Amino acid sequence: MSTPLSDVLIIGGGVAGLTLALEMADQKSVTLVRPAQDDQGASRWAQGGIAAVLSPDDDLDAHINDTLIAGDGLCELAAVRFTVTHGPAAIQWLIDKGVPFTPETDPTARYPYHLTREGGHNARRIIHADDATGRAVVDTLLNKVAQHPNITQRNDLTMVGLLQDAQGACRGAYGSDADQQWHSIIARHTVLATGGASGLYRHTTTPAPSSGEGMMMAAELGACLKNLEFQQFHPTCLFDPEGPAFLISEAVRGEGGHLLNEAGQRFMPALDPRAELAPRDVVARAIDAEIQRSKLGHVWLDIRHLGEQAIRHHFPTILAHCASRGIDITQQAIPVVPAAHYSCGGIATDLQGATNVTNLYAVGETACTGLHGANRMASNSLLECLVFARSCAQALLAQRHSLADDDVEPPTLSPIATLPKAVLSDTRQRMRAIMSQHVAIVRSKAGLTSAQAQLKALTHSLEALENALTTPEGKRLHQALQLARLTVLAAQQRHESRGLHYITDWPQQQTIATASTLTLQDLVSRC
Repeated sequence: MSTPLSDVLIIGGGVAGLTLALEMADQKSVTLVRPAQDDQGASRWAQGGIAAVLSPDDDLDAHINDTLIAGDGLCELAAVRFTVTHGPAAIQWLIDKGVPFTPETDPTARYPYHLTREGGHNARRIIHADDATGRAVVDTLLNKVAQHPNITQRNDLTMVGLLQDAQGACRGAYGSDADQQWHSIIARHTVLATGGASGLYRHTTTPAPSSGEGMMMAAELGACLKNLEFQQFHPTCLFDPEGPAFLISEAVRGEGGHLLNEAGQRFMPALDPRAELAPRDVVARAIDAEIQRSKLGHVWLDIRHLGEQAIRHHFPTILAHCASRGIDITQQAIPVVPAAHYSCGGIATDLQGATNVTNLYAVGETACTGLHGANRMASNSLLECLVFARSCAQALLAQRHSLADDDVEPPTLSPIATLPKAVLSDTRQRMRAIMSQHVAIVRSKAGLTSAQAQLKALTHSLEALENALTTPEGKRLHQALQLARLTVLAAQQRHESRGLHYITDWPQQQTIATASTLTLQDLVSRC
């Protein structure tokens, strides 16, 4: 089944997808595919806030410099400057839309909203809505999207592939509904806003993370993928093996939280002059080292010294959630572990979100814009979503229509078969275990070699199943496995330690920092 031609098809409904839809809809017809599980995606669970130069006491060059330092030599200066420069206007856009940011209560403050500080930032520049910023932004934008007559929402579809015309341009996408029926959506322009690849790992900071399926949808059409080896692990995810993932915001350390080891002693001041406010890769490796030395399986994040009133004021969501898990953070330290949190790599794009495939764009975490380099700085992620979605919208609005409805024929798809769910689930869990063991915070040459072999075997086992790649679940799992293998390949090719990629065989940095770029064809030629 196919749908009428849309000007713009947006796949993914986090902050990037919602922002793009609203910026386009006054002048273009927009189809927004936003599956129900997007409510559990990364945007909604972003707690800390959005980094931007908002206070008169801050300046753009300082934010740029902090970002470059965190990116460990791999940030693209043009992308960093573009993002930071357009940040204040993006925040004002959110304020105008009605996002309820936390007001500043200090009468002497020079900015009306409360600004906090997080790791890597040398100033207070994080605007937030208590400790549930992502939820506040998503809910506000969703309400605006629902009211717009030119936005058609499809919450019933899971897209699994992109459409391509005879000239190689992207012309939409196809996927399935809950009744296992295929659907095609033809569009003049297609934008992927499908999130990152944290779902490739066993422990993540979001309940339903993507596994980079959007990245592989793009790669299947020939798009380049960039810097896949730089997977960020958030230092502080609540440690509770029996419960769902829950992020303990960086803002907790920004407001003065202390990391304690098994003996109850702080360990960060001895490792870095920034202590708990060092960049995330530094803190995550330090925590991982402490966990390896202890029997707890976690470290402690202690904010009791801040006082109950401050804790209730700054962290109501974290306080309530931890209480529901039996932890009173006003009286107890919080058990935390690092967990897969953010993909710094993804689909290579320019400053307007354009990929190397005609009419295909990517925004948000699924894209690699050059902003983050080898390590994303705290709260630059939602900023990137906003700035690049708005930039992409401007570029699309400036383009003239050149394609007619009959330029592409939707694919002929066979009836969807049934695959044993237990087999798919077991394969996915094995993939996650391999990635967590060998391709996480600390890596080795031998571990990466083992991971590549094991993932290749898993891929071949899946491909050997009858109808495996003609079902939505099987195809998405195959995409995840392919991306996992490309991630390992990217890590194998980087013979140095830089940012989020730390490998024991090459602990030093190369003199010249270079980005890594791969295509799907590289799996065939190199693995």
